[in-house]
Amino acid sequence: MLDSFTAMASILLMQVGPNPAFGGVTDYSAEVQDRPERAVPVQDPAGLIASADDGWLQNCLELVETAPSRAHVQAQLRRDQTVEGEQVVAYYCLGMASAKLELWTDATTALVAARDGTGSAERRLQARFGAMAGNAALAGGNTSYGLDLLQQAQNDAQAAGAAPLAAAAAIDRAFALVAQGDEVRAEAALADARRLNPQSSEAWLLSATLMRRLDRLAEAQSMIAQASELNATDPAVALEAGIIAVLGGRDEAARASWNSVIAIAPDSSHADRARGYLAQLGDAVPTP
Repeated sequence: MLDSFTAMASILLMQVGPNPAFGGVTDYSAEVQDRPERAVPVQDPAGLIASADDGWLQNCLELVETAPSRAHVQAQLRRDQTVEGEQVVAYYCLGMASAKLELWTDATTALVAARDGTGSAERRLQARFGAMAGNAALAGGNTSYGLDLLQQAQNDAQAAGAAPLAAAAAIDRAFALVAQGDEVRAEAALADARRLNPQSSEAWLLSATLMRRLDRLAEAQSMIAQASELNATDPAVALEAGIIAVLGGRDEAARASWNSVIAIAPDSSHADRARGYLAQLGDAVPTP
């Protein structure tokens, strides 16, 4: 995951409608694919705080959480009072504050400036800023620009040898592409993610869900099995495994998967969906 992403990515859901092959079982696959929330960070991004000797960045990032409008103003003042090459910390905080305020154009512009102000020797950091900018652009409805930024971030991360970071950018591209209805390019983006980070259960889960949407159930089953092997305690994985199983006519396997969701995370929204599925299948829902 890109730990420095803001919650902006949470709006990029894989929107899907009911699957008629599901019969009487409602398809909750859109919810299955909600991104885990990515909070605005207060931690040091790649040593930036250490480079800001006066502690300004740390204070600004804390204000993002408590008083984002003040952080937004302070970041602009810092940007205007520093010279080129020293403005990265200001642009970074400005981008975070803008995202918190849902000023997506401001956030995109600031984070692109942070990326461009970062030295070429810091390709990994450039990739992180670029990916954040891409998600800000997507959140603001500028899909084409957002996809371009994410592709560049993926390229930068690969050049820096940061394969998991590159994979995360590819996953974000896939979300945006599915939201556009471009499932062919989304499939290619998820293939990139699996290749770059074969240990990412998220990449395998999302790939399985996309294959299921495309009625390629054999591939979906193989991919969800891999996701489960990598993260057997993820309720989203177990929930999707049950959906794939019931579509394949394996009701008992579906029941087992959905019961495991309830056992893993009884108070979660995933468990609520699992109980709904089980009720529709006529299964007695166990008490956690």
